Amino acid sequence: WDDLDFLGWRDPGAPDRSYLVTERGGRLVGVAMRFQAAQRGFLHRSMCSLCLTTHPRGGVSLMTARKAGTAGREGNSVGVYMCTDLACSLYVRGKKVPETGARFEESLTLEEQIDRTTGHLAAFLDKLYA
Repeated sequence: WDDLDFLGWRDPGAPDRSYLVTERGGRLVGVAMRFQAAQRGFLHRSMCSLCLTTHPRGGVSLMTARKAGTAGREGNSVGVYMCTDLACSLYVRGKKVPETGARFEESLTLEEQIDRTTGHLAAFLDKLYA
C-alpha cells in the first residue's frame, strides 16, 4: 500500500471497464471508468497523462468516467489517458517496468514525480466533481 497512490483494476467480467479508488478530501472515492485500448502499430507509443510513462500498442487508453451529480446523469463525462493496467504508481517508483524496458530519465526527484502524478490524478477528479 505504501507504493500505491490509488488502487486501480480492470473488471475481468467486463473488458471495457476499470475502477479506481483513491483518497480525496480525507475520504475514499471510487470511480468507474470505461475504456477502449487503442490498437496501434508496433512502433507507435502513447504516454500516460498521470505518470508520463510511455507504452507501445494498447498500453495507454482513454479512460472516461461520468461526472458527478446532474451533469453525470445527463451523460456528461471526463476522460484522461492512463496506463491501461492502472499501474502508474508502480511505474513511477520503478516497481514495475513498462514493456519498452524503462521510463524516460527525469531530473525530478522521486518525490516530485509522485507529487506530479497525484496532482494529475487530483485534477482529473476535480473535473469529475466540477
